[in-house]
Parts: sequence; structure tokens; C-alpha cells
Amino acid sequence: MESGSQRRLDSLSRHFLQPHQANRSLFPNLLRGVHVKDVEADPVLIGGMVLDIQATPSIAAKPKTTTPGKVHYVPGGVARNIAECMSKLGTKPYMISALGLDMAGNMLLEHWKSARLSMEGIRKHHDIQTSVVCHIFDGDGELAAGVASVEAIENFLTSDWIRQFKCNICSAPVLMVDANLSPSALEASCQMAAESSTPVWFEPVSVIKSRRVASVAKYITFASPNEDELIAMANALSCKDVFHPIQRDDVGSKWSIESLFQMLKSAILVLLEKGIKVVVLTLGSDGVFLCSKEGPGFMNNVLKGTKPHGFSSQLYEIITESCPSNLLLNIATSSSKTYPFAVHLPALPASVARLTGAGDCLVGGTLASMCAGLDVLQSVAAGIAAAKAAVEGETNVPSEYSLAKIADDARRVYSSAKVISHQSML
Repeated sequence: MESGSQRRLDSLSRHFLQPHQANRSLFPNLLRGVHVKDVEADPVLIGGMVLDIQATPSIAAKPKTTTPGKVHYVPGGVARNIAECMSKLGTKPYMISALGLDMAGNMLLEHWKSARLSMEGIRKHHDIQTSVVCHIFDGDGELAAGVASVEAIENFLTSDWIRQFKCNICSAPVLMVDANLSPSALEASCQMAAESSTPVWFEPVSVIKSRRVASVAKYITFASPNEDELIAMANALSCKDVFHPIQRDDVGSKWSIESLFQMLKSAILVLLEKGIKVVVLTLGSDGVFLCSKEGPGFMNNVLKGTKPHGFSSQLYEIITESCPSNLLLNIATSSSKTYPFAVHLPALPASVARLTGAGDCLVGGTLASMCAGLDVLQSVAAGIAAAKAAVEGETNVPSEYSLAKIADDARRVYSSAKVISHQSML
């Protein structure tokens, strides 16, 4: 049994050291202008950990009465889903979030512990009511209705809590923030990252919350909106309501990829002109537009200090073999020249069980691949492959990934990628 004197010493250590310092021997490579020896560091994710209650009726639902079906409790939350996906692809994320000591919180904590991920950054308290979202799906796996109770993330995942982990943020190869954070917490997180040039990935979460980008756009390296979130972000950044989603009157009609891009490029340009370096625009079955004003050479080495190791080195090797770097771009990716360009990466056909989690796994797969040392184009191809596996399962994140399958699917995406706009065309 631990002695009383030892407990007092441990208590003093925790009092004088930041939580992340007490248990970590790795320090940032650049903090407040002081250069420190380069070391491996974990990507940091800040955002929601949510318990999803997912209901799927077995027959057509009728109003004002219950309907037979299946109800599942599933670990969720945008940042949490992304973190779990990354961990299953060999990257260990450092999560900063908030949970209550209630049934929902205990379920999420147990699942987190089973993945052997760090809990240092997760704020836990009896006063916190863990965030819960109830989803009701239709027979096609699409979300028909839902209710979200996620106030705890804004109320308890505060700037003061996040600042305790400045060391982790400043040494991280990348910081991912989701828009569940309050505006003040978003700004504090992004400002800390900016101090050490840590790239920031912004996940919009929803149409309403995506507008929070307005105060932090200048700090953002990557943003991953869907079409509706793109429109909301462009309107928020331009301080006007001038952009509108594409009208799809005929369910059976399908726009060409070039036509889709032409209709969306004005909104994309607003994000790029306001400081966001790369827009990863997700379009469901129409795939992904990867857009930037920085020139294709920017895509080669965005993250700092990434060194594949362990399982992530296997990911690096198998994706590199399947998707040779810079093979398909018909523009000089080695050039340092800066100019606008856009690439389309297709979606993969899938046997859809449920669509929740697909976007999160696309981001998680992309970030895990970038942290393993792959370039952005290779990483997005791997992210699309990770998203395909997610929609074919019943949970937000697959229980496991097959690297061989990820590599094969990524190869199919990568080999079909197409430059749709470059230089003056964007």
C-alpha cells in the first residue's frame, strides 16, 4: 500500500506541475520562442465526447405512437469519433474534452480506457451532465430526426481548462478543433497553436456551429465542411447571406463534377481568401474537393515533425506502395510556386448501413495518414477509404480497420483523382 509520505509527495508534484507535465517526459519543440530538441508528440483533439442513442425503426414510423425497431447506445461526438478512428489507424491522439460522472459519462470513459488512450485532458466532474444525442434513422440509414443535448461542451470545456494543456498543443504535429467549442474556447485553442505554428484542422460539426469559423479563420490550416456547412461558413465570413446550397429539384438528377465545382467555387474562394489554407469539401456520394491557394507543393509537408512508428509506419508503407506520391498531378508538385488549384477525389461504392460517423472517419483517416508522414492527397484518399468502412458498419467508428482494405480502397480513389482547376481557373 502506498505510504502517506509518498501520497503527499505525489500531491505536491501534481500541484506544481501542469497535468500533462506530471506524466509526460516529452516537451514542445517550440514554445514561447525557446527552441527545444525535436521529439515525438501526439496530435491534439479538442471537442465533444457524446453518447449517441441511435434508433432505427423496423417498419415505417408513424407519428404520435411508438414504432418497433432497434435502439443502440454508441460512443459518439465529432472529436471523439475522429480520435477513435485515428487510434485504430496507429496514431495515438491526445484528447481534451469534458464528461460528467453519470451513466453516459461512465460508458464513454470505459470505452476510452479500453482503447488505452490518455484521459489527462478529459475534464470529469459531478456537476457536468454528459452530452447526449438521440438519432432516429430511416430505412436507408439516413438521419430522419434528432435531438442534441451538448451544452456541457460549451459550459465546461473552457478556455481556462484548455490552457492547462498548452504544452501539448504547442508540441503537437496538428491541432483538431470541433465547432462544439464555445467561440472563446475556439479562439484560445487556435491562438495557442499559432504561437508555435501548429497547423489547425477545423471541423464544422453542423450548419449552425460552422459559423463560429468567423473569428478563427485566420488561424486555420484545414477545414472540412460539407456543402451546407460550406455555404454557412462563406456567408459568415463575408458577413452577407449571398450564398445558397445547390438546388436539386429532381431526385434522380446528377450534376457533373465540373458543374458542381463551378457552382460551389465562389463559396470555396471566400474561405481561402479569409485565411484558410486548405478546404476539404465533402460531398457524400459525389466525393471530395480538395482546394487550396497555396499551390500543390504545400500539400507535401504540412505537418511538423511527423515520424511514422509502430502501426502508423505500416500505414505509411502500405499507402505509399498503393498511392505513389505525386504520381497523378499534372502540375509541378515539387514547385514552391503558390497558385490556386482544386482536385476531385471520388467516393467509393458502399453497402450503406448507417451514415453517421462517415465524415468523422474521413477526417480521422486523413489526419492519421498525415501524422504517419503521408502527403495530403494520399491522406485524403485514405480518409475516404476509412469513411467507406464506417458507413458499412453499425457504429460511428468500425471496431477495427484492415490496412490491406484501406490501402486497396485508397488506391482506387487516388488513381481516379482529377485536377479540375489550377492557376487562374479557381
